[in-house]
Amino acid sequence: MNDLKPYAVFAETVAAGSMSAAARRLGMSPSAVSQTIRALEQGFGVTLLHRSTRKLTLTEAGARCYPHCLRLLEAATAAGDSLLQARDAPSGELRVAAPVGFGFHIAPALAPVLAAWPQLRLRLLVDDAMIDLIDARIDIAIRVGQLPDSRWVARRLCQLEVILCAAPAYIERHGMPDTPQALAGHHWLGAMRETTEAPTGGDLAPFIDFALQQGALREQLRIDVRIVSNNQLSLQQMCEQGMGLARLGHADVHAALERGALVRVLPHWQQAPLPVTAVTPRRDQDPAKVRVALAALQRYFAALPGTRPA
Repeated sequence: MNDLKPYAVFAETVAAGSMSAAARRLGMSPSAVSQTIRALEQGFGVTLLHRSTRKLTLTEAGARCYPHCLRLLEAATAAGDSLLQARDAPSGELRVAAPVGFGFHIAPALAPVLAAWPQLRLRLLVDDAMIDLIDARIDIAIRVGQLPDSRWVARRLCQLEVILCAAPAYIERHGMPDTPQALAGHHWLGAMRETTEAPTGGDLAPFIDFALQQGALREQLRIDVRIVSNNQLSLQQMCEQGMGLARLGHADVHAALERGALVRVLPHWQQAPLPVTAVTPRRDQDPAKVRVALAALQRYFAALPGTRPA
């Protein structure tokens, strides 16, 4: 594509009425404006302006060219305005990815943002798989757990407390474990990401390794898992159905604990929390829609029951 600057300089000169006025608008010297227009004329072998000491007058060729150059100038101005709007006013589509268990947090977190900015739309992708931010054009991805080194920009939102849970019906049938050692005698549900599979061809159950701590006491446990799932919400539902014990995020099961669908097991023993992180593509500067959404997510997760400060 040919350099578009000469056309914009020509349009600005006609609109301003003189080369000196156009030079002030464009941040150029009058001689640079004159040379730019002269080069445009010489390139096409036409005269665009009649020059006099008092004013500029369009030639027939200049009059034909000017409306097209004016539209070019207007389009450039509109393009600049759109970039300023993207920087300063949240608008367009905000694409957010979150794990299944965290999907229901997005609505209360971002509802104030969508209410305040009617030009902003939301597309929420809920999936426990690691969605590629570039391929799916994701603006913000919520990730739980330790992040591998990557080219993305990560911002900690909070730390998710992990607790042991069971349904009251399960406790009624199998009893409440009263020590960490008693946990091995129960049915267990495990997330695929935390489960170690038995050697291929063996008849051993998959297992999970985790530690419990109470003050100075620390117990490292290896527990066989009866049911494994790659979906955290499914694990919670199976736990609520009395199918076994599970390690679940306190914030995720807060409502289930409140209504009595789940009870805590060994509540005085603590587990290492999981970091909750908002991940964005690396940019020189986030657009306004991303900035306001990140601020809203940080406010929401900072106040969420069952979490610790980031």
